[in-house]
Amino acid sequence: MNYLEFSSDAFIAAFFLYCFGFIFYMIAIGGKKWSNRDPKAHVKRWSRIAFIVSILGLAAHLTFFFTRWYGSKQIPTSNMYEFMTFLGMSIMIAFVIIFAIYRTPLLGMFALPLTIIIVAYASVFPQEVQPLIPSLNSIWLKIHVTTAALGEAFFAVGFAAGLMYLLRVVDFKQTSQAAKRAQRWVEFTLYVLVVIIGFILTVFAFRGAGYEAQFLQEKVTIDNRGQESTTSETVMYTMPPIFKPYNSITQKMDSFLGMQEPLLETPSWMNGVNAGRKLNTVVWSIITGSLLYGIARLLLRKRLGAAIHPYMDGIDPEDLDEISYRAIAIGFPVFTLGALIFAMIWANIAWSRFWGWDPKEVWALITWLYYSAYLHLRLSRGWQGQRSAWLAVIGFVIVMFTLIGVNLIISGLHSYAGV
Repeated sequence: MNYLEFSSDAFIAAFFLYCFGFIFYMIAIGGKKWSNRDPKAHVKRWSRIAFIVSILGLAAHLTFFFTRWYGSKQIPTSNMYEFMTFLGMSIMIAFVIIFAIYRTPLLGMFALPLTIIIVAYASVFPQEVQPLIPSLNSIWLKIHVTTAALGEAFFAVGFAAGLMYLLRVVDFKQTSQAAKRAQRWVEFTLYVLVVIIGFILTVFAFRGAGYEAQFLQEKVTIDNRGQESTTSETVMYTMPPIFKPYNSITQKMDSFLGMQEPLLETPSWMNGVNAGRKLNTVVWSIITGSLLYGIARLLLRKRLGAAIHPYMDGIDPEDLDEISYRAIAIGFPVFTLGALIFAMIWANIAWSRFWGWDPKEVWALITWLYYSAYLHLRLSRGWQGQRSAWLAVIGFVIVMFTLIGVNLIISGLHSYAGV
């Protein structure tokens, strides 16, 4: 039996089961207004179906994790593909735990899309099993990564509940300055989520079409004696180059909508080998996400927040506030152990120092300090309601930057996690 192939099939099954679970949650919440039956009975019935399908998805995801582990002879958390799939699985575990406590069906309508986005994002990266480099071959790495991801998963559930709270309490019909400001920020949060979806769709679309562009980039380096040397490196694009790498020449470029040459050059201060490609990806993500957002606005004829808001009726905002806080309160000590304490033990084994101001270490500390401030303001200053919800939403943005931005944009010792 080929366990790696079986694990890939289980992963695909998990993805589609999550999608079906999300659809059933939408039927449960969105269909209650058109149901001929008692709305509460309708929500209860379809929520049960959605939860069962979600559990089946989690079972398939666990099957993927353990069969890949067995087939590769190493825990599947050593690159971005494996880590993001593990994070998606952890979010589902955190969702099941929180759902078992509070029994709020609407939480699934927000937690599942988050899982789906992360799982789809994981699929962007190479899926081959990669041999472990020496610094990764440690039991402390396994403990560090798994506990850190589990803590971040509870932060994700706190984010979902916080966003739900904001969609519940922000009145999109009010015209006061404070109300308009809250409306704009909620809408911007939803727009960012759509841009992330646009990024995933763009990558899959151009990869499916087999698009390629190739550039030869010259890079000037200065050695310890102050002498300059010039090297050349090939940079491959899988999206049409709106921005080509700085100081590069085009070797090969597939035509796209009549575009035979890159439109612009990456700024000189972005002189990293992959800086131009990453800038190009960000621009394409914003373009695609903005188009998706614009289409949704045209179809709904209103803001996304205003369209979602009516479906939040009947949900107690205090329950959402409590769920968001409890999820973060559970995740914080787990994250503290995984991202700081276990990470420092592993760092001492791998690099002979507990702390080295590596970008990933710095942003893990920033994340920890941020959630420390969240809990302090919540418990000591009485920050509840909207202020607490906004802190939960912003906090997960910091988490995602720590996971994605630091790994893929900022160079450091954790760059092994990039593509």
